[in-house]
Amino acid sequence: MERELDPGSHEWTKHERVIVFDGVCNWCNFWVNFAIDHDPRGKFKLGTLQSQHAGQILRELQLSPDDFETFLLLERTRVFTKSTAALRIAKQLSGLWPLLYLFIIVPVPFRDAVYDFVARHRYKWMGKADTCRIPTPNDRARFV
Repeated sequence: MERELDPGSHEWTKHERVIVFDGVCNWCNFWVNFAIDHDPRGKFKLGTLQSQHAGQILRELQLSPDDFETFLLLERTRVFTKSTAALRIAKQLSGLWPLLYLFIIVPVPFRDAVYDFVARHRYKWMGKADTCRIPTPNDRARFV
């Protein structure tokens, strides 16, 4: 899915790219660490879905501010979710990961069905933390 935000209504739209993820999901935190490790130039900023700014964006997009079944990729005012967001992130990582972007040719309903299956089971597979992720001192500048 792709939607647009009003550029004046959100602080995060001033950043080139922001990954907005479930801060208590161990699966999500694993992939955030992966993205950090494969983004040596720091293209991506990071924020949690539990934050006030993300809640505002979720409400504007008419997504649940309490049920985090997706994550967001903000590219300025454009918002991508689910498999489209994941593929757009992979496209910008170092190494061979951009090759995953070839899956963009798979129709969205099929890609998102796989995404939804993983999202429904992620807490069972990897667990859930009691609190949101606390960035390390090295990663703190990456968080918004």
